[in-house]
Amino acid sequence: MQTDKLNLKDWSEADRPREKCIAQGLSALTDAELIAILLRSGTRQETVVDMAKRVLSMNDNKLNRLSEWTLRDLRQIHGIGQTKAVTLLAAFELGRRVRAEKVGNQRKIQSPKDVYEYMLPRNGHLGHEEFWVLYLNQAAMLLKADRVSQGGLTTTMVDVRLVLKQALELSATGLILCHNHPSGDVVPSKFDDQLTQQLKEAAQLLNIQVTDHIVISRNSYYSYQQEERF
Repeated sequence: MQTDKLNLKDWSEADRPREKCIAQGLSALTDAELIAILLRSGTRQETVVDMAKRVLSMNDNKLNRLSEWTLRDLRQIHGIGQTKAVTLLAAFELGRRVRAEKVGNQRKIQSPKDVYEYMLPRNGHLGHEEFWVLYLNQAAMLLKADRVSQGGLTTTMVDVRLVLKQALELSATGLILCHNHPSGDVVPSKFDDQLTQQLKEAAQLLNIQVTDHIVISRNSYYSYQQEERF
């Protein structure tokens, strides 16, 4: 079957993603071209850049949406096998870890936004709930961020005794609670309210203050402190 489609090797050298990167730098590449470098090869029907554009279009051309796809999701795309899928997953995971490391170096927690920026790469993108506790000293310096439980799509259980045991071991004077809502709706549930109050009252007995509870999603957050619920 004859086709007029050019193979990538037949393109002008300036239009090939790798050569373009070498000549002009990564910032000159489009999102599709960056993804094409990861995919490495296309199919007989389309170039690797066309494939990358197709993958992006399936996600409304949003990298954030693509980064949330699973191995199974990616392998269902025509032309993407296990190797290509794993390469994409690894690239997005590295991006999240870089962001987490960068934000993690800012050790002082001064606002709900600080908590959101710190936690977003850790659990904001997940499809299940995770409950974290940030342990602070008197100067609001972060001593430790600990994932204390993980659950299903709508709830997760927390052992109050283990949270307070960790606080005592760290000599923490303040706690910030944080969990994610995979649905994207960050309004706290009645269960969230009850757990917040339970942890707050238990911590007060040990002269430890729960200063906030942040509910996050990939795009927004809810702060009990900002909403004057503390």
